[in-house]
Amino acid sequence: MELVNEEQFKGRDFLTLYDYTPEEINFIMDFAEKLKDEHKKGITHHLLKGKTLGMIFQKSSTRTRVSFEVGMYQLGGYALFLSRNDLQLGRGETIEDTGKVFSRYLDGIMIRTFDQAEVERLAEAADIPVINGLTDLLHPCQALADIFTIREYKGKLRGIKLAYVGDGNNVANSLLIAGAKMGMNVVVCCPPGYEPDGEVLKKAYSTAESTGSKIEVLNDPETAVSGADVVYTDVWTSMGQEDEAQKRAEIFKPYQVNADLIRKAKKQCIVMHCLPAHRGEEITDEVMDGKQSVVFDQAENRLHVQKAVMALIMAD
Repeated sequence: MELVNEEQFKGRDFLTLYDYTPEEINFIMDFAEKLKDEHKKGITHHLLKGKTLGMIFQKSSTRTRVSFEVGMYQLGGYALFLSRNDLQLGRGETIEDTGKVFSRYLDGIMIRTFDQAEVERLAEAADIPVINGLTDLLHPCQALADIFTIREYKGKLRGIKLAYVGDGNNVANSLLIAGAKMGMNVVVCCPPGYEPDGEVLKKAYSTAESTGSKIEVLNDPETAVSGADVVYTDVWTSMGQEDEAQKRAEIFKPYQVNADLIRKAKKQCIVMHCLPAHRGEEITDEVMDGKQSVVFDQAENRLHVQKAVMALIMAD
């Protein structure tokens, strides 16, 4: 087993969980658990005192903005919110030039944008750590919070079956990578033509070979959730796809996570949703507000895992 210490995280980017070993991911989660526990006890950790995180938002956000901003505050640092209208990016300045300039002012950058390539170009140009706050392809901070939450509830990750029901989007992509890294069995269930990204799937299958994970893509929800420890869903229409909303609503109707579907999973299964939820579409009120739902613990855990990531990659 690989030995991990804090030193090996310093200055690194957090663009995808694919870049981190299972041991490193466990180390981040252990650190997040410690920060969470001590925060609840009123113990403060100003590990990023005097540090500033620049937060670029090309896409709007609730949880990403608030969790990163509060996280930096709790770590003793400062978070600077920068929308597209606040930057010269909107007027044609390159992402590379932006990264070089930010490297002279800031200690880290979090970016929430459309194109994964834009995040990678920013990281290549910047001399400071870059965190992927979401792209159309990946949402690694969300997936990290998700597996952290599953570990809290189930006590382990290896061998846990997660059934994701819905669109093969950025969340599904990141859950495939996270699950494969941690030896989980991940089933993504979606309508034909709405499967996860092909390259991400290749990476997940390849990783699964070394960790003992089982990765599947299915089209039948009842088959997918059979024996599941975790049932997960997300909105059917992501940001930037609004013109497809009506069409998708019809196609995805059979993929709603409701009480009937949950009964096909394990009796003690937990239900997850990364939010925002379109109640009555991909998930019913009965399930989202039910005793098996861990949706709001999952949302809270974004704060704790992101604090761990920031502290590890941005601290001196």
